[in-house]
Amino acid sequence: MKSRTLLAGTAVAAVLLATALHAHDLFIKMDSFFVMPGTAVQVPIINGTFQGSENSITSDRVSDVSLVREGVRRELGTAAWDAETETTYVEVRFSEEGTYVLGVSTFPNELEMSGADFAEYLAHDGLPDVLVQRALDRELDQEVRERYSKHVKALIQAGDRPTGGLDLVLGYPAELVPLVNPYRLAPGDEMVVRAVVEGVPVANQLVIAGGEDSNGSFPETSARTDEEGVARFDLHAAGLWYVKFISMEKVGLEDVDYESKWATLTFEVR
Repeated sequence: MKSRTLLAGTAVAAVLLATALHAHDLFIKMDSFFVMPGTAVQVPIINGTFQGSENSITSDRVSDVSLVREGVRRELGTAAWDAETETTYVEVRFSEEGTYVLGVSTFPNELEMSGADFAEYLAHDGLPDVLVQRALDRELDQEVRERYSKHVKALIQAGDRPTGGLDLVLGYPAELVPLVNPYRLAPGDEMVVRAVVEGVPVANQLVIAGGEDSNGSFPETSARTDEEGVARFDLHAAGLWYVKFISMEKVGLEDVDYESKWATLTFEVR
């Protein structure tokens, strides 16, 4: 068993060395997450990296758009959805002062990729456990069919008064639940989130945080969730932040090998 584990580690190391930029995350990213109460805002949704969108998400792929204030949820639908450019926009009105959660969930989609491309994706996008298991099972060169869906949230502050109720679980297949309000925090404080999959907190889930400040992107950091699905990150800089994770399971269906559920949470620290 030791030799098999060593072989898997060598194979994974080779993949990590060969990995190129390969992310295709979905984020709600605003120039500023602070807005004036009573205003309607075109909120950008980017599909690619935190620095830019590669393509839009059409409304037929969207299963939910919701806005939460003080624990009260309002489903917005896709009437104000705009996917005419590479960046998607949804118009949202922030009627009252307070902290809002904007959530978007997509229906599952499927794709096929080579074993090498799948290994690169696992290495780059924060799925080392799946990569190691594929190496142990000698499956790194096998073609893969994946079913995936993406579920994003943003914390948006209207006016000066932060409010609660951000920990409402929206029931997405995967989601990050904020346990503190970042608009009550400052650089050097701690952001606390819970990783939830199918309504259940997930232990030992790898969660990644990153973002950008006035000098550009800063390095990502990662943490494993505890037994209650909680991960903690030091907010070391003012700027635009994201937290993300991917939950992936081997399902072994006739037409799908793996199912992944992506979750991101974005906000700003001043």
